[in-house]
Parts: sequence; structure tokens; C-alpha cells
Amino acid sequence: MFQHVEAFAGDAIVALNEAFHRDTRPHKVNLSIGIYCDEQGQVPAQHAVCEAEQYLAETRQPKPYLPMEGSTSFRNAMQELLFGAGHEVLAQGRVATVQTVGSSGALKAGAEFICQWFPSSAVWLSDPTWDNHHSLFESAGLSVHSYPYYGADGGLRFDAMLETLRALPRHSVVLLHACCHNPTGVDLTPAQWQLLIPVLQQKALIPFLDLAYQGFGDGLEEDAYAVRALAQSGMCFLLANTLSKSMGVYAERCGALSVVCADAAQAERVLGQLKSTVRQSYFSPPAHGSRVVARVLEDPQLRASWECDLTAMRERIRSLRHQLHAALTRRSPERDFGYLLTQRGMFSYTNFTVQQVRSLRETYAIYLVNSGRMCISGLRADNVERVADAMAAVSVGIDEATMAVA
Repeated sequence: MFQHVEAFAGDAIVALNEAFHRDTRPHKVNLSIGIYCDEQGQVPAQHAVCEAEQYLAETRQPKPYLPMEGSTSFRNAMQELLFGAGHEVLAQGRVATVQTVGSSGALKAGAEFICQWFPSSAVWLSDPTWDNHHSLFESAGLSVHSYPYYGADGGLRFDAMLETLRALPRHSVVLLHACCHNPTGVDLTPAQWQLLIPVLQQKALIPFLDLAYQGFGDGLEEDAYAVRALAQSGMCFLLANTLSKSMGVYAERCGALSVVCADAAQAERVLGQLKSTVRQSYFSPPAHGSRVVARVLEDPQLRASWECDLTAMRERIRSLRHQLHAALTRRSPERDFGYLLTQRGMFSYTNFTVQQVRSLRETYAIYLVNSGRMCISGLRADNVERVADAMAAVSVGIDEATMAVA
């Protein structure tokens, strides 16, 4: 019966991560998959998360189905994290939020909502963007295109981006990374957001923000700048976010989809349609992760502990960027590695070719994705110099025999 079913090509990044774990070379370095790891190469178990889980275990809370829209405490806590407590859009009831299965689930639910209520709208993604953005929107039946974003000089093609957006049809959906752009690490500045928002308004475009790394750029408040600037402008927009990364709860799939509407009546109708979308998919989100997140965000001591851990994670990434930049500059002083210092968050775009990436993997056991994206948190104090050796070598075509590999 199933002979006609084709094989799944798989996810390239997941397959690369699996290949890394099969690699028996002791000096291997994983800079591929977008997961924050500590100096031991492990996802850290944060103190606040562990204490919240212990509290939940001790209180032995029952586990009925959550409502289709998810936990009320989780949704309220996520809204306040995004917009700030007491923000005007929250006070006016203008935000419809549903708990989702990670930010991927939020993006998918948002894509299905757009397909149902804006069926003629196309989706525009940054060039480049996270690979799965394409499949999530295309699988919902939407037409997907790209707007200019990353330049060969390692910066933002902001003028070209604005020019493209000005030419889009009304109600085109523009996916925007709110901070810590994946895969490049190149973000809009606050001043550029202030220039972009009027274009979105004048062309009646629909912004869809993806905020998966709040707290990894400059801080929780600073990284929410785009969200709050759009809300302040009075625009309606969609927003997918998650705390999987910042709390280290990847397996719990703690995401949310929020839609900022013109008034409370619209928000109520939108929430109903989002619940309908959830009902047709997985019916109800999981409870454990949402309870952990809500406990951490609502308890002042746990919140302070989490923010302290998140600050340490952010500062470690920043330190690793500076260490790698210095190491590469020592080896190739004629080249400019400034992109490592200006790009933000867990990722940097190296501009390596597929062949250079393959050479890093096969010759030096250093794993990057084929696009040249590098996950900075995969670096450690004990491997930065070796990574710099390898990156300098493939940059100039030096064979392994001409360099000593630690």
C-alpha cells in the first residue's frame, strides 16, 4: 500500500548534528545546530528552571487538558515579557495570544491563520533566513519570496530592503527577525526600525515578527525594541516567540503566537480563530513547560535568578566572539573579521563556501552548516585557537599537512 511513499530528505542541520555525534575524532567541534551549550558542551540546567520543576513536583498539581489557547498564566507572562507590564496594547486587550508547540508551532499557526484570512497575500522572507521558514509557510499554501537583507560585506542591505518592501502589494506579509537574526546575526538598529515602520504602514503590509532569542542580543528589554516600536506605532502584526533557548527548555516546546489587533473586539475574534487552528492541529498544548515558564516569570526570586543566568550566557557569547576575532586577526591580520563583533546573538555568517565548510568538517572535524552559519556558543575556551587555525587555513587553502592540529 505504501510503496509510492517517497523517502524524507531529512533536515540538513539535524542530519549534520547526527553526523557530528557519530564522528569519533576527539577534537571535533560542533558549530552547527542552534542550541546554546556551556563550556562543557551541554545545555545548562538553569537554577530557576530546576527550582520551578521541584516546586511543581512537590505540589503534585493535576494534569487535565489545557484550554486550546493554553495556560492563562503562561500567556499573560509571555505578553508582559514581550510588551512590558502595563503596556497600552495589553491594558486595552488588543493582543490575542495562544500557547504553541515551540516557536515553530507559532509560525505554523500564524501561517495557517494568514492563509485562511489573507489567501491572496504572499510571504516575504529575508535573504537569507532560517531554512524552515520557507517550508512552514509554503506547507500552509502560501507563496513565499525573499527581500534583500545580508550583504557580502557582512552588513545589512537596508536601502535595498526598503526599496523592495515599498514595491510590495498591500497586505503582503513581511517576516522580520526582531533580534539576533538567524542565520546571519545582522540586526536592524533602532534607528533603522524607525525608518522601516513607516514603510510598513504606508504600504499596508503585515509584519510577522520572529523572536526566538530574546535576551541573547543586548538584554530582555533591549531585544524587545522592535515589538514595542511596532506596538507604539499602532500597527497590527503577528509575533512568534519562545523561551526554549533563553531558559534551556528546548524539549518542553514553550512557544507562543501573539496577534496585535486594532481593538479588543478584533482581538477576541482573532483569538477564537487561533483556537480553531489549534483545535484542528493538536487540540491542546502541553502543560509542564508552560507551568515551569510561568513559575519562573511570576516568582521574583526565580525571575532574578533566570535573568542572572541569561546575562551570563549572553556575556559568554560576547566574550567568545572577541576571543575568536582576536585569534583570527593574529593569524590573518590582512583580513577584516569585524563581523564577529558587530553581529549579535548565537549566530554569525562566515561567508565560507560549501567547499570550505566541507573542508572544515572533513579535515579539521569542525562542523558548520553549508551556508557558512556558525553557532558561536559551540566554541569553548579550549577550542577557540584550534577553530581559528582551521578557519584561517581554509580561508587561504592551506592543506592540513602544513599546519599542526592540536
